[in-house]
Amino acid sequence: MTTSSPAGRPDQAVRGRGVPDILGSDLTAPLVKAVREAVGRLDAVTAVVYLLSDHSDQLWAAMIGGSSLSIFALQGQIAVDAPSPSADALRSGTVVVRDSPKPGGADERYVQVFPYAVAAAPVAAAGHRFGTLEVLRPQTEAGYDAGDRAGLQETADRLGARLSALAASGTPVRSGSNPVLVPAFGDPPDTEVDPGWGVAGVPGSAGMSFMYPLGRLADAINRAATMDDVMAAAQVSVGAPFGADSLVIASVGEGRLWVGGHSGSSARLAQSLHGSSAYARRDVADAIQGRPHFPPDGDLRPAADKNSETSQDPDHPGAGPAAEVFLPLVGSEEIVGVFCLTFAGSRRFTPEEKAVLAMMAVVLGPAVQRVELGQKRKIIAESLQKSLLPRMLSEVSQLTTTARYRASAATSEVGGDWYDVIKLPDERVVLVVGDVEGHSMESAAVMGQLRSAVVAYATEGHRPATVIDRTSRLLGGLGTELLATCCVVLFDPDGGQAEVALAGHPAPLVRRPDGSIGTLTAPSNVPLGVEAPAPYRPREYRLQPESVLMLYTNGLTDGRAADPVAGASALLSAFGREAQTYLETLADHMVADLPGPDRRRDDAVLLLASYEGAGRAQPSRTGRLHIQRYDLQGVKSARRFVNSRLDAWGLAEMSDDLQLIISEVVTNAIIHAGSSVDVRLRAFADHVRLEVGDFDSNPPVPSPLTQRQEENSEAEHGRGLIIVEALARAWNTFPNGRGKTFWLELAIPGACGSRSGPAD
Repeated sequence: MTTSSPAGRPDQAVRGRGVPDILGSDLTAPLVKAVREAVGRLDAVTAVVYLLSDHSDQLWAAMIGGSSLSIFALQGQIAVDAPSPSADALRSGTVVVRDSPKPGGADERYVQVFPYAVAAAPVAAAGHRFGTLEVLRPQTEAGYDAGDRAGLQETADRLGARLSALAASGTPVRSGSNPVLVPAFGDPPDTEVDPGWGVAGVPGSAGMSFMYPLGRLADAINRAATMDDVMAAAQVSVGAPFGADSLVIASVGEGRLWVGGHSGSSARLAQSLHGSSAYARRDVADAIQGRPHFPPDGDLRPAADKNSETSQDPDHPGAGPAAEVFLPLVGSEEIVGVFCLTFAGSRRFTPEEKAVLAMMAVVLGPAVQRVELGQKRKIIAESLQKSLLPRMLSEVSQLTTTARYRASAATSEVGGDWYDVIKLPDERVVLVVGDVEGHSMESAAVMGQLRSAVVAYATEGHRPATVIDRTSRLLGGLGTELLATCCVVLFDPDGGQAEVALAGHPAPLVRRPDGSIGTLTAPSNVPLGVEAPAPYRPREYRLQPESVLMLYTNGLTDGRAADPVAGASALLSAFGREAQTYLETLADHMVADLPGPDRRRDDAVLLLASYEGAGRAQPSRTGRLHIQRYDLQGVKSARRFVNSRLDAWGLAEMSDDLQLIISEVVTNAIIHAGSSVDVRLRAFADHVRLEVGDFDSNPPVPSPLTQRQEENSEAEHGRGLIIVEALARAWNTFPNGRGKTFWLELAIPGACGSRSGPAD
């Protein structure tokens, strides 16, 4: 069979720019007659005529007639090979009916989320295919019988004869670029619509009232960047207009449901769905397979709360068990989740309400998919960046170090900031902070290469200026246009000498024992990757015992000072001697006032080093333990590790408390972080410090979906914090770029100078 549509559109060339491509006037009368006849003959709510495109590869909606709601359930364009009733009717040459998707059948790819039964008939005559005639009517048990199918085909055949005559006379039979919408019949009074949707007896009032929240939802969803934004839009534009008691959005992954957002009194439903099998409940399984689930008319299904004993009176909303609705969330090519609504009591849903809820789910589906893809992309990017940063800072005699990393969430990409503490064989140490420009996967990849280069050159024994020079030449040969800045400090604890070299980076600062602030300047030259007009040159300094050295990136002072060095100096001098004594507390205070991640334009790195002074430090009392991911013997190994180290250091009396603490901390790190765990134990003159690091950036507080409401609200939250609070003199947690580090300190009983740490 051939098509009567011409290869091109002859009148397109004579149209002025901006003139719409409209349906030919000669086609208007037969198409209007066809849709009116189809609606009246089959008692349908909407009819549409699809015409083949110029290349016969698509069906374009040319004329749509029907109610103001159902017309939006129709596709504007359909590929001829799509799993659609009209496409199937065109290919088969027979009437095709779809009441709903039938899993396992020939139409299992077809998803009809709207509450309409669809029938389509081919429109053809004299060996020419023109398109299809499709009708919608509310789904019923009867569906379309043989008489309905025959009547639809008769109407389609009459239309085909009229179109054939027009084609024979030279009239192009084709659709305009936008379908023409007409009222196929006067909208009946909205007597079946629940109160609140329009004015009873005024045609079209309910339809216009329905469309307002739908339009508002579409506008809000376009601006949604997070699942919280999506839920807020759904609550305002779906939950409130329909009087829903709660809303839940759950994604489908690996055969299970994962709640991404919920609002209202949704805790019980969210907890029952989160992590459950996607096919454990029939209503949820129906939605996942593309069939919206509404309470049956006249036989309202029981609510999730089986203990309700109120009357099931459908004429009195709010009486009887709560109604629940489950709608499929359709992404670009597949169903990505379920949209759940619950109501305080029984609830009837008219066809119009079902249709508009289905439309709202269609709007929500791509938004949920977009947000989840963004989250997955960010997780991948963060995982890459974490793998490129140090697992745990090196231990150096007479020098205590700590670091903080704060990522910017202004973009889903990662930055190129990094830090390092490199211990050399002769007990000297190299402190490094660098910053690759931009926020992208390329920034993180370049950062990883530069960090590896700096570690290699420094370990070979090169001086800071040589390390920077060689790293700059390496960056120039990588073929990237990205630049980077870097600060390298070679520190010798025996004499307190610090050799500083800079490549376009802010100079490090030093806080002296008297509280004064100094700047360790050096010829900054130019950033890495730029050909330097002169060799990089270092500058040497001598640090006094009890000094604190500070290296950082620009993000630490982002938005707080025009000059990064001046801003960092003010930040370092803002805290008293007590904070300086406790390096971890000082670091926490310095990053506490950073702008929120959504307002921070750049990542922030802070590296602090406290110099105790030559000959002042005791022999190194440090122990490390690495526990593999999901190591079932890891907690036992951690207890043995603590016991053996404390015994060797003559601190056996502290073993019981620390074994109890480390059991709780390591157990919860393994369970909640799902990663390997690094443990470091250090003994100082008056206290013992325990650090546990993992690869999860979230603080040690679990999702509320993992806890039942019936549980004691004072139960420990993720890491045995109640035990830690009772035994430790100070504790906290901080992100370190690769994840987070949980630390705590216990005072050594009877130690000289033993004191309580500053309050956090």
